[in-house]
Amino acid sequence: MTILIAGCGDLGTDAGLRFAAAGQRVVGWRRSPGKLPAQIEGGAADLSSGELPRLPAETSAVVISVAADSPAEAAYRAAYVDGVRNVLTALDRDGVVPRRVLFVSSTAVYGDAGGAWIDEGTTPEPGGFSGRILLEAEALLQDWAAGMPTEAVALRLGGIYGPGRTRLIDQVTSGKAVIPEDPRFTNRIHRDDAAAAIVQLCSMEQAVEPVYVGVDNDPAELGDVLRFLALELGRDVPPSGPGPEARGGNKRCSNARLRAAGLELTFPTFREGYRSILAGEGVRHP
Repeated sequence: MTILIAGCGDLGTDAGLRFAAAGQRVVGWRRSPGKLPAQIEGGAADLSSGELPRLPAETSAVVISVAADSPAEAAYRAAYVDGVRNVLTALDRDGVVPRRVLFVSSTAVYGDAGGAWIDEGTTPEPGGFSGRILLEAEALLQDWAAGMPTEAVALRLGGIYGPGRTRLIDQVTSGKAVIPEDPRFTNRIHRDDAAAAIVQLCSMEQAVEPVYVGVDNDPAELGDVLRFLALELGRDVPPSGPGPEARGGNKRCSNARLRAAGLELTFPTFREGYRSILAGEGVRHP
């Protein structure tokens, strides 16, 4: 069996290495395939264009994990809607019918919930173009899979952090962090757990649900996270203030469905995850 990862960047590569370690053949499409590790067979591809390589006939699962080149609406549409459409067109072109296609989406589709709990049964109400475009890409996949033996699934990830993804750490160390005056819940998942979720949903024998929320166990208040990082780094607690606009809206996301599917988180809360980063990234303590 072969796993195709269309958009094999940081997250896709981590997932690909996990598939390979489990004995799967892994093909990764990206613009610069020479950067992929030896365990992943690289293919040069720009998903936003219509010229994609041929797919291996024995492809059993496809992971579509793309990222926009910029925060502009046109870039999001090119990456997500055009990217998904072009991968599905390539599947049709080559007559490949995988058992499962997984699209990496985002909890941005839910918008702001005023601090309330949300899960897969919550009606998406995106607050900006990013969430709307992701929903459009999800619908495109579901419509394509309707009436086919292929299962289509959207994995809506919270904010991904991990090696090389140290925005909050950088804010604390630079003294630019601000604890919001009004409580604001945040939802995140470590890169390693996000990759493990992809593998779990593509590999499980039982049928998958059409949507999973991918976050850790603790939708923590941003202030609690910043205080924790300041303590771990030996820095002053950041001041309180209006703070920047909430990137993902104020909501608490439940991962109950994902855990029920068998995923065991390596980093169940931000505490374990950030301690791992601080230990492994060589962040200098004063």
